[in-house]
Amino acid sequence: MIKNTPSGDVSLRERLSSPPAQSLVNSYYAYGVAAGIKHTFEPELRIHLAHALMLADRGIVAPGSIREILDVLLTLRESGPSVLKVDYKAEDLYSYIERHIVETLGADVGGRLHTGRSRNDLHTTSWRMALRARLMELLEVVAGLRRTAIALASDHVETVMPGYTHTQHAQPITFGYYMLAAADGLGRDYRRLRAALSCADRCPLGAGALATTGFPIDREATRQMLGFGELLEIAYEGVSSRDDVHESAASLALLMTGVSRLATDIQLWNTMEFGFVEFDDSFASASSIMPQKKNPAAMEHVKAVAAMTTGMLGTVLACSKNTSFADVNDGVSAGNTPCLDTMERATLALRVFDGAVSTLKIRPDVMQRSAEIGYGTATELADVIVRSAGVSFRMAHNVVGRVVRVALEAGKTADQITTQDVDDAAEVLFGRRFRIPATQVSEALDPMQNVRSRKAIGGPAPERMHEMIADRRAQLEADLMELAAFSNRIDTAYAALDTRAQSFKRGDARPAGGS
Repeated sequence: MIKNTPSGDVSLRERLSSPPAQSLVNSYYAYGVAAGIKHTFEPELRIHLAHALMLADRGIVAPGSIREILDVLLTLRESGPSVLKVDYKAEDLYSYIERHIVETLGADVGGRLHTGRSRNDLHTTSWRMALRARLMELLEVVAGLRRTAIALASDHVETVMPGYTHTQHAQPITFGYYMLAAADGLGRDYRRLRAALSCADRCPLGAGALATTGFPIDREATRQMLGFGELLEIAYEGVSSRDDVHESAASLALLMTGVSRLATDIQLWNTMEFGFVEFDDSFASASSIMPQKKNPAAMEHVKAVAAMTTGMLGTVLACSKNTSFADVNDGVSAGNTPCLDTMERATLALRVFDGAVSTLKIRPDVMQRSAEIGYGTATELADVIVRSAGVSFRMAHNVVGRVVRVALEAGKTADQITTQDVDDAAEVLFGRRFRIPATQVSEALDPMQNVRSRKAIGGPAPERMHEMIADRRAQLEADLMELAAFSNRIDTAYAALDTRAQSFKRGDARPAGGS
């Protein structure tokens, strides 16, 4: 027996003869509605405003009905989602917004807003808008972290420290050189996220369920009102593709993986065994039992959040893998909340990382002493032997390798190696003495001289560093100007939409079609 819908009410379940199972409500509907309220309440209302104005402009719905609908929408936005009667018998935020409009205006007027539209294109548009906002915020934070890294690079161009490979002393570098390398990695992360933002900045509204609509809608008008850069033109793809979420998740996971590697180094350098840096107390924690402890809470937190982004990427891709290329809840919708929630968490964690790094106490004397004694200058000593004695690099490598082994066995540090040590090794290995001048050996074993000699493109020599720092600063400022223009385009569109909606509601403005 068909149950009639009460007069003045509408339902999305007329095709179904029973309410949703409580287990479905508990596991699916409740989470979906909560996520919609958190992430897409504001975007959905903007979409409703834009769609309503377009319906009036195109003469699809009478201006009087649109004015009443706009009044309810604007009031709802001001009041917030708490006024919606959420009983979790419907699966999404839109259902409760529509119910609110219909209960306020009646089914005939309130039910006209959804003309020429589907929840499919509405949802993909609202989640793209939410993702777009999160990405812009994240890009600003990453840009700030790049600025911090470049500033530290500039301050520590001559702060010598050991460079490491395989966690062993390799060659002398500077702390500034390390931070500039970090800044470059963050710059690539920024560009990947910016590409993801461009992907999200495509408007699917007007796609309908999958094949547009027979109503004479104006997709370009709603795109402009919502501040999108371009249309996601083919309607079928508009409700089926979620590469905007996939690309964003992948870019975020790559960013946080790189940051976690930096955090691992800095946390290690903060130990008593290294003593290169010390965290500010505001980014450390204490022990409940050991009174001497100053724990690197900030770095541990950042690394934990980085792990969450890796897991989130797997979740987002797995939700879509082996699903139909169509509008399906698992392939199209399920990845939204994990991606946005984790992006929010990562954005907060990156602010922590930036604060912890920018307030580090750097200990140049400890760094330099470690570079002096740790045999990282051995490569330069081999190079000096090649240039001075005219032997092959492999012969020089053998000689210096023996020099280091003998010195370590004798309990000597790198800065105690002499010309005699070199000649003794050369005589044992090749039956000859190189007689390298003592001044050349001393300079070869000087970490700062090692750094100054690395003048090739991309090397740590101060002149190369100053050139690279200037270039990175210019690129950062260009990126920030471009992001500001992008953000301004959206803000301008939103402001114009609000102004026109208010004006149309009051009757001060007429439909663009003039009716």
